[in-house]
Amino acid sequence: MQVTDVVVIGSGIGGLSCAAVLARYGFDVIVCESHSIAGGAAHAFERNGFKFDSGPSLYSGLSYSPSANPLRQVLDAIGSELSCVTYDTWGCCVPEGDFDTSVGAQQFCEVLMKFRGHDAVAEWQELQRVMEPFASAATSIPPAALRFDFGAARTVGPFIPSLTKHLANIIKLTGPFSRIMDGVVKDPFTQNWLNLLCFLLSGLPADGTSAAEVGFMFADWYRPNAILEYPIGGSGALVDTLVQGLERHGGKLILGAHVEEVLVEGNRAVGVRLRDRSEIRSRRAVISNASVWDTLKLLPEKAIPKNYRAKRQATPECDSFMHLHLGVDAQGLQPNLRCHYIVVNDWELGITAPQNVVVISIPSVLDPSLAPPGKHVIHVYTPGNEPYSIWQGMDRRNQEYAEKKRSRAEVMWQALERIIPDIRSRCEVTLVGTPLTHERYLRRYQGSYGPAIQAGSAMFPGPGTPLAGLMCCGDSTFPGIGLPAVAASGLIAANTLAPVDKHLAMLQDIKCI
Repeated sequence: MQVTDVVVIGSGIGGLSCAAVLARYGFDVIVCESHSIAGGAAHAFERNGFKFDSGPSLYSGLSYSPSANPLRQVLDAIGSELSCVTYDTWGCCVPEGDFDTSVGAQQFCEVLMKFRGHDAVAEWQELQRVMEPFASAATSIPPAALRFDFGAARTVGPFIPSLTKHLANIIKLTGPFSRIMDGVVKDPFTQNWLNLLCFLLSGLPADGTSAAEVGFMFADWYRPNAILEYPIGGSGALVDTLVQGLERHGGKLILGAHVEEVLVEGNRAVGVRLRDRSEIRSRRAVISNASVWDTLKLLPEKAIPKNYRAKRQATPECDSFMHLHLGVDAQGLQPNLRCHYIVVNDWELGITAPQNVVVISIPSVLDPSLAPPGKHVIHVYTPGNEPYSIWQGMDRRNQEYAEKKRSRAEVMWQALERIIPDIRSRCEVTLVGTPLTHERYLRRYQGSYGPAIQAGSAMFPGPGTPLAGLMCCGDSTFPGIGLPAVAASGLIAANTLAPVDKHLAMLQDIKCI
């Protein structure tokens, strides 16, 4: 039996961020990961010399410091650097036509002028003006300063003047972005575009995405000299950087360590039992980076109140994914390929309609080390719009499953053919993933993107639970879905356990105060 201060269940970005920061604070930390690879939904894997991202492919705010991105704040806190290549443009294929668009304040105005005219441009410029104070409010307090206990009075204290200045806007940020958008934007193309961005951020359209999340995006993307980034080495390099920071500060990661149960004694979580029946005891806390639904499965029936269990079990979930991972021959391809393309088939269906939106990532355009010489690595996916119900209960070994994989992958092939017409003849590695793949390898409940918590009607819970000694982080906790959000959740959980003086010292070290 091992004994440590804190056991973290799961090595997703939220769990690794939490564990690494706890180790930096001086806690003994052990991370238990069921998979043979760290990183959760952000892990990377290799086939025949091609290095694939399993999930996230779009990054910003990581290559400079200080940054408003909480993931960058985690890296600063643990003293780790992440090498990135920068770019600013991606491709779009929408019903109105194909175009390139860039982050920054002005380029989208050119797109609007081409497709919609002066009135749409004027609306966009007005939206940017309206969003300026909301963007400032969304970034007025660094996530690294947050904690969910009375110590927050001291760690948030230095930012009270800024918070007071933005108080009215901060209140509005708790509601859905649609309340702001609908008051300014009437052009249907711009509304569709903003709904698309919201969906890619949160898995929900503008009426379900928090205004705070969009405010953060406007602060990061639609500002002068804005850039996007891609970690050199892919998402696996980001995961490795967090693991190295964890271990450099004395923490430990155990792979192939599947947690079967949270141990509860005297109405307190005191450790975990693994599949091999071994136990790891915790002196301070067990922190679950698993989803809300999977965390509930780990708890003895009487460990938490029935009404709490029922309420959390009823949390609605976003849909799942289809994935297409390809290693391809790049000889003769156009030299101006973008790293990313977004394809929308039909605005009228709604942005969340199954198979209506397809995202294409070709990261070897920016980082050739991801593929053998003369090759490209490609990841195509339907971002949280594939129903789990049509796959539920299928036998992954039979012909029916193979045929459904083929037919449901077709929309991804067709989207990619808009960029590379002869793509099917170029493939050297072809891997098709389904919601069942997503569920199996990423330990995602029903293969889900995460909780579908509607802004304005409910809020993501904080790290605490009714069970003493049990905390949570990840996309089932505040602030929600996405890499920056889960990193923030890990920071918040770690800060809540840390002595306030150490927390304040960390904020000074990373130049937040």
